[in-house]
Amino acid sequence: MRNMEFVDTHTHNYDEMYPEAERDAVIERALAAGVKILIQADISSHERASMLALADRHPDCLRIMAGLYPGSVGDDWRDEVAAVEQTLRERKAVAVGEIGLDYHYGADTAQLQKEAFRVQLELACEHDLPVNIHLRDATEDFFSILEDCRHLHLRGNLHAFGGSAETFRRLERLGDWYVGIGGTVTFKNAGVARSITEIPMERILLETDAPYLAPVPYRGSRNESAHIPSIAAKIAEIKGLPLGEVARISTENAERLFALQKL
Repeated sequence: MRNMEFVDTHTHNYDEMYPEAERDAVIERALAAGVKILIQADISSHERASMLALADRHPDCLRIMAGLYPGSVGDDWRDEVAAVEQTLRERKAVAVGEIGLDYHYGADTAQLQKEAFRVQLELACEHDLPVNIHLRDATEDFFSILEDCRHLHLRGNLHAFGGSAETFRRLERLGDWYVGIGGTVTFKNAGVARSITEIPMERILLETDAPYLAPVPYRGSRNESAHIPSIAAKIAEIKGLPLGEVARISTENAERLFALQKL
């Protein structure tokens, strides 16, 4: 894999699953594996300071998003989104994320999530940034909102994509969209492994969602951005491409969507 470069488009290197004393070493292992940029997905104001501090320690390779994760949406969501907006004004973010809808554990906050999602889509438009979407068990509401927001001319990606090829085609009709493929593509009988046979490589991003969803053969352990080459290798196998092509195309996709070359 020498001379191959990768981008991890969705990771949480500041997560508490990485003890503070280990975080720098985790990032060094990623760099040694060829992962040149690690994009930090934002969750809420409770974790943001840790994310920003880590990014400040590694300005050459860490980039940040700013956003309110749907699982963090509550009655105080307007205050949380105001904090996101302040971060976008004060810091150089590459995306608004991770934002979206998640009804997996129930739809008690569905209305609040939809309101917070719409406002953050508007923020992305205002700041001319892509969006990084978390979507779970809320597909129809997601597409309904995206249809309503066509006038915002949004672009972005579906993080941790696990949907069908038809879901991707439905998304693609709504603008400039990519899918983030992570460790689940390596799991036995993974549906996304079948889906990506029909998704152009030019629309695929690599991600880990570290510390979660470690790929085979690391499944069950704490995930790291250093595992990106394993994900890329599985995509190369599925699509019948050289690993170097998967590295090159996915990196170019990430650079284009997140304007990484301009930073």
